[in-house]
Amino acid sequence: MPQGRSKHKTLRKNEAKREKNRAARSALRTEIKKAKAAIEENSEGLADQIRETSGKLDRAAQKNLIHRKKAARIKSSLAKAAANAGS
Repeated sequence: MPQGRSKHKTLRKNEAKREKNRAARSALRTEIKKAKAAIEENSEGLADQIRETSGKLDRAAQKNLIHRKKAARIKSSLAKAAANAGS
């Protein structure tokens, strides 16, 4: 346990931040799963879903929820899968 008031405050802040980040990462993973499901179904709104997911990945990378290169890798794999589903 931390000693001192400021250390306790830091602990509280870190716990709150951790919960917020966990929720955001979870939502991001759900969004990626939705995009993959849209690719599997080859649905009509596929392009919109991919665009929306790409934007959320970029925002997550900007906020350091995930690494920027990981976001690029996921976006690339989604785009490649969507292109293969279209043909």
